[in-house]
Amino acid sequence: MIDLRSDTVTKPVQGMLQAMVNAEVGDDVFAEDPTVNAFQQRMADLFGMEAGLFVPSGTMGNQLCLNLLTGPGDEVITDELGHIFNYESAAAAHLSSVQLRPLKGSRGKLNSNLVEAAIRPENEWDPHTRVIALENSTNKGGGACYSRQELVELSNVALQYGLSLHLDGARIWNAMVRTGIEPSFFGSVADTLSVCFSKGLGAPSGSMILGNGELIRRARRIRKMWGGGMRQTGLLAAAAEYAYEHHFQLLGEDHRRAALLAEAVATNPALSVDKDSVETNILLFDVKSGGTEPFLNYMASYGVRMVSFGPDTIRATFHFQVDDEDLGKVITLVKEYTPDWNQPVQPG
Repeated sequence: MIDLRSDTVTKPVQGMLQAMVNAEVGDDVFAEDPTVNAFQQRMADLFGMEAGLFVPSGTMGNQLCLNLLTGPGDEVITDELGHIFNYESAAAAHLSSVQLRPLKGSRGKLNSNLVEAAIRPENEWDPHTRVIALENSTNKGGGACYSRQELVELSNVALQYGLSLHLDGARIWNAMVRTGIEPSFFGSVADTLSVCFSKGLGAPSGSMILGNGELIRRARRIRKMWGGGMRQTGLLAAAAEYAYEHHFQLLGEDHRRAALLAEAVATNPALSVDKDSVETNILLFDVKSGGTEPFLNYMASYGVRMVSFGPDTIRATFHFQVDDEDLGKVITLVKEYTPDWNQPVQPG
């Protein structure tokens, strides 16, 4: 099977499993896991932050950061396509008693003018704007990346109005490869940053939040409150560090393959794609008629899995366990698809 549903579907490679076996571990709730402690500091140094905290998931990471930066009744500005608005089960309202204000940006990205116009006055009857939450690269935006200048302008708005800036960097690794922006820059524009190791990098689990020492000290207690104290976490941290060391360098190939598939999609009159929008490993394209189900069934009958991203939109996401041979098969199938296909291919 060629699985393009997400870059979360990868399986641990042998070297990663061996790194987990060899990891020196301790009780992380007591801050005694040496592998976790060293990895947290390594990531903090990499991104120009004071401290880091390993967490089970990107959702917990984002929600911890929002909780740290807000109080009940506050408001968080985000894009309407953002992960915290669409895929985190209304957690901001449930866990932190804050509301999200989704704005219509471009491909999941906000700009400084849009954000500035949405900042609330400090009236007692208004929710109080406290955080600008960005996603880089964007998921529902098709892997779009912020430029250095865009982030500087948004950071300046946050400084001008006394707001905090949180950066959901679930796929920050892809964004760095695409833009060439050095990791320490993100620490200079964001108050908090969440990074994920189980997406493009291919670890089995784990994310990290980064910020100043006081924020991370507070985050440890909230993480425990929310059930995120995981004891011998060095096993997962070792897998995450292996993923960073060995798979970060492969991300450019994922981007290349996504662009090549976009070229193939563009040749099929039953499909529609904006080839110029493909920046990283995520490809969004549309089926012109009949919805996504016939196309997805057609691909699945040949052992290729993608995912519906709307009534007519399909997402294909590349990762290091899809190679050029796999890509060639997918390209052939995409070129041969016709809207009147309705019979599964017989195995054999």
